[in-house]
Amino acid sequence: MFFLLLITSITQLHAQPNWYNIRTYGAKGDGQTLDTKAINQAIDAAVAAGGGTVYFPSGSYLSTSIHLQSKITLRLEQGCTLIAAETGFDAPEPNPAAGAYQDFGHSHWHNSLIWGDNLTDVAIVGPGKIYGKGLTRSSNPKAGQGNKAIALKLCRNVMLKDFTLLYGGHFGLLATGVDLLTIDNVTMDTNRDGMDIDCCQNVRIANCAVNSPWDDGICLKSSYGLGYNRSCENITITNCSVSGFDRGTLADGTYQRKEANLVPDHEGPTGRIKFGTESNGGFKNITITNCTFQFCRGLALETVDGANLEDITISNITMRDVGNSPIFLRLGARMRAPAGAQVGTLKRVIISNLIAYNADSHFASLITGLPGHDIEDLQLNNIRIYYRPIDSAASKIQQVVPEHEKLYPEPEKFGVLPAYGFFIRHAKNVKLNNVEVSHLGTETRVPIILDDVKDITVNQVKAQIPAGMPMYQLNKVIGFEVLPVGAVSRS
Repeated sequence: MFFLLLITSITQLHAQPNWYNIRTYGAKGDGQTLDTKAINQAIDAAVAAGGGTVYFPSGSYLSTSIHLQSKITLRLEQGCTLIAAETGFDAPEPNPAAGAYQDFGHSHWHNSLIWGDNLTDVAIVGPGKIYGKGLTRSSNPKAGQGNKAIALKLCRNVMLKDFTLLYGGHFGLLATGVDLLTIDNVTMDTNRDGMDIDCCQNVRIANCAVNSPWDDGICLKSSYGLGYNRSCENITITNCSVSGFDRGTLADGTYQRKEANLVPDHEGPTGRIKFGTESNGGFKNITITNCTFQFCRGLALETVDGANLEDITISNITMRDVGNSPIFLRLGARMRAPAGAQVGTLKRVIISNLIAYNADSHFASLITGLPGHDIEDLQLNNIRIYYRPIDSAASKIQQVVPEHEKLYPEPEKFGVLPAYGFFIRHAKNVKLNNVEVSHLGTETRVPIILDDVKDITVNQVKAQIPAGMPMYQLNKVIGFEVLPVGAVSRS
């Protein structure tokens, strides 16, 4: 009796006037027939009635561009797969700011599987799947191709929840200028960027798993794609995992690592949480907590195009098998920005309760500003990092680390660093509290190098020190205070 009542209840729910079943509008769901027209007709019908839920029952729905509209929820039922076709997508819309200070992919939204601009009160919910089978990972697709699974511009009150996205193209999600955005319990296993949160404000990302070996997992940006500067601010990221396993192997549960050397930039799986690289409008009032990194690059905070990056707290982070710097903070001067833009700032950042095991020691944890432009007011608290052996790269250790102020910001660009633990340069008002670094094999480098650092306090900082090396190497350091360090071990 209970099951009959439950089935009757579900049937009645889906028959309600504000539910629009795409099969009613002619969708076949056979994975072969193009169902775009039926899907968009269902959306139009819901809009004409003042809004509603467009329902995708179990089936495989092949589609090109779906036009999301205000007051619409797309509900992908269990057993539903929305599949991107190979061609026939909407053309990229005109954008006077396209290509000026960011690539083509950040400048257009309509050439996507699902897109919407200037919308309010919209949602895409699961538990079904979006499969970007026909999407290209190119940032500059050919005519008719789609290169984003979901693209939203200047929208408000948006929810993405409970679905899985497989192979999202250049961006699984590109959200630009979106306010009041909630992303909850979404799984992404994709072939380039997972989530790009660009110029967005009041955003909550929670309980998500993002596997993106060929680009960044969860990436905050502040590009010039809107044609003006807009900050990325008031953002929380919590209870998420990012990784760089082979494409598709998070979704199928096999977690493979066979493609590690196939990453397009040849620097190993990406998959991380990052601020930047596009950094025109700024990053403010952001917190990240309770997140895991596995077989990917480390945490990256970057501002290189004139933006101010400030008031950031990051806590309760665990990392395993990290492919470059566990912590990378970069204030640079690439200045891909309108004329007259000045070098930005990176200040008031607190990173606490972070543990990383088997991290790549080639690039240490790299924190670097520029001459005359310091990273300011940085605290690192309760940090424990275990670095793997340096291996054959020992012969490439640099004694003079280039500034590379104009280069794309990536730890690998600086070469093999002369410290294995921390390399901190052009910084002031720095505090290291209860920080410990050690190596898992042979090591010949000093644990910590401080270069052009002003007013730094180290409290309970420990390191495994290679034979014959000091704990610290200092160059142009003013105001260096060492509080009790406890015991230090020597290899």
